[in-house]
Amino acid sequence: MSSNTKKRSALGKGLSALLESTETDITSASGDGIVGSISNLPISSIEANPFNPRTNFEKEALKELSASIKTHGIIQPLTVRKLGRDKYQLISGERRFRASQLAGLTEIPAYVRIANDQTMLEMALVENIQREDLNPIEVALSYSRLIEECDLTQDQLSQKIAKSRSSITNHLRLLKLPVEIQAGVRSQQITMGHARALVSAGDEATQVELFNRVVTEKLSVRDIEAILRGEHITPSIQKEGKSPAKTKVSISENEFVFKEHLSDQLATKVDIKKTPKGNGKIIVNFDSENDLNRIMELLNK
Repeated sequence: MSSNTKKRSALGKGLSALLESTETDITSASGDGIVGSISNLPISSIEANPFNPRTNFEKEALKELSASIKTHGIIQPLTVRKLGRDKYQLISGERRFRASQLAGLTEIPAYVRIANDQTMLEMALVENIQREDLNPIEVALSYSRLIEECDLTQDQLSQKIAKSRSSITNHLRLLKLPVEIQAGVRSQQITMGHARALVSAGDEATQVELFNRVVTEKLSVRDIEAILRGEHITPSIQKEGKSPAKTKVSISENEFVFKEHLSDQLATKVDIKKTPKGNGKIIVNFDSENDLNRIMELLNK
């Protein structure tokens, strides 16, 4: 049997078969055979990558990151290459690695790769992205890994995973948010829509302050947008005391991606509204009669 036939067979059996195949040279240190699993490695067993073009790291920024790591831990694991028994070399994440050393950590979470098989890594990560149980931050981290480790542009990634460029960009922007907000997205304290609005809220202090208001006052995405426009809003918890509040149903990640894709195709804002009963509506916005005619022509094609 040829090597190509063996690889097709492994891929046909699913992700675990792909990772268990010795030909792929991709593994997780925990040995459970699931791509994206994270292992805690002794920080003393990891060495910096001598080929990293970045050699200067701003000391003050490292101190700030170190303080954040002490408080919140590491949100985005490092990626390392296994060199030998209990010996690893950084592939990406040297700034986090240095800040973790500064924070006095003895262990650090990391993805482990044994060899440099880019094709297999891409396939494994792409399959990981297709999982329905990933939260937006996990999706964003997978996008980031594909771009960083496989040397892809956002356009190339868009073609590989059949997602719109804007959806990829919107996810990646979430990784610029403070770690406590990223943690809030992971724990479903806020939705991706909230997080996207917070990206535009200004500096980190302003973002965190508004995030705390979202959680405590149950602010909607439109409430955030109104605040950013300088408008006064009434928190939902106060509204509930005046009259029965309608139950809001968040859309799923797949529905959000569809909404973004449709918005891209029609070049206008699209909203999806759902009720607890499962019904709802898709709202397509237009600015003028001409804009409506343009959208109608697109939909009639």
